[in-house]
Amino acid sequence: MAKAPGRAASAVRLFDAHCHLQDPRISAAAPSLIRAATDSGVARFAVNGTSEKDWHLVKQMGQEHPAVVPCFGLHPWWVPERSPDWMDSLRQFLSETPEAAVGEIGLDKGSHGKTIDFGEQVEVFQRQLELAKELEKPVSVHCVRAFGDLLEILKRTGPFPSGVLLHSYLGSAEMVLGLANLGCYFSLSGFLTGMKSTKAKKMLKAIPLDRILLETDAPDALPKLDNVSLVTVPVDTSDADTEKCDIDSTSPAVNTSNESLNHPSNIHIVLSYVASLLEMPEAELAELSYKNASKLFSYPGSKVHL
Repeated sequence: MAKAPGRAASAVRLFDAHCHLQDPRISAAAPSLIRAATDSGVARFAVNGTSEKDWHLVKQMGQEHPAVVPCFGLHPWWVPERSPDWMDSLRQFLSETPEAAVGEIGLDKGSHGKTIDFGEQVEVFQRQLELAKELEKPVSVHCVRAFGDLLEILKRTGPFPSGVLLHSYLGSAEMVLGLANLGCYFSLSGFLTGMKSTKAKKMLKAIPLDRILLETDAPDALPKLDNVSLVTVPVDTSDADTEKCDIDSTSPAVNTSNESLNHPSNIHIVLSYVASLLEMPEAELAELSYKNASKLFSYPGSKVHL
């Protein structure tokens, strides 16, 4: 059974491969969240922007916190709000911030994503994929109910020697090999606890060990497990943005304004849960996933070094 993070957890080192510490619901508390998570053994945080409105916040967070790896990208939910110059702006942010990766970008046919023109989603996604490949940067990808489309686009655009991070992966076991052959890594979050355990175990067993990553997706993806003490962040309802969730909003794992938000220290809960399904010692999975993430994020200019 997954355990709550504590002092003993600091015996391992972890890399939170995808989170949103710039999210307005938790940004004011971000310094204390980073300190607490670092004390528990989290050495790195890949903080992903989602739109032109927050890229400057992500850049600032990267400058202020050595443990933060900044990432800039246009999330599919914010495609309708993009400016005419969004691509030039994204390219400029990446040029001025050599330590940055690309993300969060993606495709979404979930309950919110299906309200957004899918042709536009594809166009924006493909342009960002091509930019990541051109700049030899890894890219963090959101995919909801669109894995067939994703695989087709990755085949057409790839392969991706710098890597593609499939964040909060909840796809099928059968898709893993094809995605891995294109350069994909599979990042696992608290959303995995909402999947039937037999299905989750089959999917996890299909992932090559050198492609497994762990993440929190904080402030979302709060793990849903019984008999586990989670570290939570109280919701500031004045700034709550309940639309920002990375799975279909019909899922029971989605946070609402009446619930607490996910803390990056809860990566220890994800570690414990994934290790139990893989029947692997937690320390071994922690080190394995840390090395995998360090390899993925050790591109030229990065803060991360193997």
